[in-house]
Amino acid sequence: MEANFVRDAGGAAGWRRPLAALLVSTALAAPAVAQQRPRPPAAEPARPSAEAEARASESRNQSALPATAANAGIVRSVVVRGTERLEPETVRSYLNLAIGDRYDRDALDTALKALYASELFSDATIRDDNGALIVEVKENPVINRIIIEGAKRVKEEKIREEIRLAPRQIFTRSKTRADLGRILELYRRGGRFAASVEPKIVQLEQNRVDVIFEISEGPKSKIRQINILGNSKFKEGAIRKQMASKQSRTWRFFTSNDTYDPDRLAYDQQKLRQYYLTEGYADFRVASVVAELTPDKKDFIVTYVVEEGERYKFGKIELESQLRDIKPKEFRPIIRMKEGDWYNAQAIENTVESLSETAGLLGYAFADVRPQFERNKEDLTMNVTFQIGEVPRVYVEKVSINGNTITHDNVIRREFRLAEGDAFNSIKVKRSKDRLLGLGFFQDKLDIEQKPGTTPDRIVLEANIQERPTGELQLSAGFSSIERFIFSASVRQRNFRGRGQELRLSGNISSFARSVEAGFTEPYLGGRNLALGLDVFRRDFRSFRFTGNNTRDTTYTQVSTGFQVRTGFSITEFWAASLRYGLSREEIGLDQAIFFSNGVCDPLRAGRFLCEQLGNRTVSTLGYSIIYNSLNNVRLPSAGQRFTFSQDVAGIPIGIKFVTTRANYDYFTPLFGTGFVLNLGAEGGYAFGYGGQDVILTNRFFLGQPQFRGFNIRGIGPRVLRRPLGLDGSVVQDRRQALDDSLGGRAYYLARAEIRIPLGSAGNELGIRPSIFADVGALWSLKSPTLTCQDGPTAAAPRVPGQTAPCLPNDGFSAGFVEEFLGNTPKPRVSVGIGVNWNSPFGPFRFDLAKALVKQPGDDPQLFQFNVGTAF
Repeated sequence: MEANFVRDAGGAAGWRRPLAALLVSTALAAPAVAQQRPRPPAAEPARPSAEAEARASESRNQSALPATAANAGIVRSVVVRGTERLEPETVRSYLNLAIGDRYDRDALDTALKALYASELFSDATIRDDNGALIVEVKENPVINRIIIEGAKRVKEEKIREEIRLAPRQIFTRSKTRADLGRILELYRRGGRFAASVEPKIVQLEQNRVDVIFEISEGPKSKIRQINILGNSKFKEGAIRKQMASKQSRTWRFFTSNDTYDPDRLAYDQQKLRQYYLTEGYADFRVASVVAELTPDKKDFIVTYVVEEGERYKFGKIELESQLRDIKPKEFRPIIRMKEGDWYNAQAIENTVESLSETAGLLGYAFADVRPQFERNKEDLTMNVTFQIGEVPRVYVEKVSINGNTITHDNVIRREFRLAEGDAFNSIKVKRSKDRLLGLGFFQDKLDIEQKPGTTPDRIVLEANIQERPTGELQLSAGFSSIERFIFSASVRQRNFRGRGQELRLSGNISSFARSVEAGFTEPYLGGRNLALGLDVFRRDFRSFRFTGNNTRDTTYTQVSTGFQVRTGFSITEFWAASLRYGLSREEIGLDQAIFFSNGVCDPLRAGRFLCEQLGNRTVSTLGYSIIYNSLNNVRLPSAGQRFTFSQDVAGIPIGIKFVTTRANYDYFTPLFGTGFVLNLGAEGGYAFGYGGQDVILTNRFFLGQPQFRGFNIRGIGPRVLRRPLGLDGSVVQDRRQALDDSLGGRAYYLARAEIRIPLGSAGNELGIRPSIFADVGALWSLKSPTLTCQDGPTAAAPRVPGQTAPCLPNDGFSAGFVEEFLGNTPKPRVSVGIGVNWNSPFGPFRFDLAKALVKQPGDDPQLFQFNVGTAF
């Protein structure tokens, strides 16, 4: 056997010796697999090596042992030699032979086997000198350290979690074999069936060894081809679509479903059976599944042999109930199948679930709903009888909470819709789970188990939760197509002191905005269902307009400083209301160096419509909101609805006077049962002034990206375009050379339809969520503003319908221009596109590629939009 001379980390010399000759072969041979997964060696095998050594030692000692039982003698002495760490008395305790005992060949053989079975010795012999027994042993070495070499695709920490050998333990071959199997099984679970492991040892002084696992990982084993044999009703392509396993193709780089996994093959058999059963083939079965390695030993070819059978229809469908609260005639409408429909196993499961939920609503937690089938092969019909067995009405005995270390019990219990002593209700249990997930304090694998109580009519609800971090400290910098460079810093604790309170402080700086905000919310004031919150803020916003060559020019600045007090309370399980009062100081100004002349706002430079908005104003608003929310998950919903109606009245008791009304609705539902989620949404708003006042510029609505994709920021709605005049006096129509001032509107609507597309487990791990969408909306209802040269031309120039008279200033500051008031129409704008949300390591990322299909004069479309580094 070849040996390699090596030196350990401490400088001691030793020999690295392969154990392959002593252990089972570790290279994976992958013959045809028929419906089961190859299993690793058992954790504690039957130690054939020890028995083999015992037989070898027995052969060596035959001359020293009595030849027959007739030569049995008496033990006169027992001498132990070769021990280093162990006491001689410890060795004697395994022999089960003491001085004065009678012994024969069988007794010595049993003693020798007991020594090897202890796994303390690598070699042992027993010599007999007329009753004087001499026991020579060689102790198994002690493990100094475990070294893992070659592990790249699987983290070393995961491998160490699997193996049982550890430093300072006794080294044995059986434990090494078992760890070998565990490592190989770990690689099999990752799809690497070509992996091999070679264990080696390095001998050290004082009978110590280093154990080395040299790993050759090999490539991932893919599924090169999936064959279907025996199918005649459906094509192979349609059948493959039902499987979780996929054939390896170059475009499938976002999924691991093309990796060979025997467990997934077993799951696919269930998927195929489910598919055929929903299509009426009640006799369908998978006769066999065979997975074979390709000749190059890299991939697998999987072959399914199926027996489809005949297609059945529903025959008689009946309902029998032993529960007095469930009358068959009254609950028969729950069963949606009809006689003559094609047999569908999924419809039967849905009916069983509906009947169980109905029984749960009536307090029967463990309703026994069993469908009974009567198959008629002559006319190919299936009679189904749903039988509801008799069970007692159940009451909640106890609500138990496990796993919370930070969150107080009362924070969790107040989200439960059931309390001790209440009649059980399955819908309320599901709602309790949704409300707990909606807090955002716990992992999504939250479960509320239903366990039997102390009596048959009692149930224990046990919430097993796992808390997630609720504190957020974020420092981020990024780039946005809207606001260029952005820097933000925020501190937020959504579960302050474990009481469900929210405390936050944030600041943002970008090219066009600066803000500092702080807020606190107590969701249950005084232990009652009443929320109270306070926000203080200072926001410095710089509006801009696009000038020539797609550059930007700051127009007006708006500085808001103030606070808001808010409160909210639940009306019913899904309905809630909130009240708020806010007071702020609004300061609107223009850059005097650019837009002023002689200390006064110059209409020729800024436009009359902007000059009229300058000044400081007090905004005092009192508002309310009515909210309906049945979403199953607040952060990433896949089912449910959310509706909000709100109004704010400004001018109570002081300040400018206007009323703003808004409504917002979202509907989420899963599609096709495959992870697709449809979102239908609509929103709208209207604002008007009262007391002889109008809604000023900063309190109007604006519409564009990111809300309305396919259009630029504030790219929709009423606006003034200032177009320059050419040398010949004609109006330059190039939009890039015009000054664009968005004026906002008093009314708007926006509707959207979006489908979230799943990318499988790999996409979920990366936080990537693509979608396709369509947006429809409009912004309008603004009185025509006073334009700069509206009263008449200053010089002779051609007039164009819909434009102001040409302005030809003589101050040398600007060229001649005309102003157009455009976009003030409720006609819809339409855009379609694709988008990607990515929770990247450096912040949320949103990419949208949208095409404006329908637009109105004055609108500013934009094809590509993205945001990185902060959320909007």
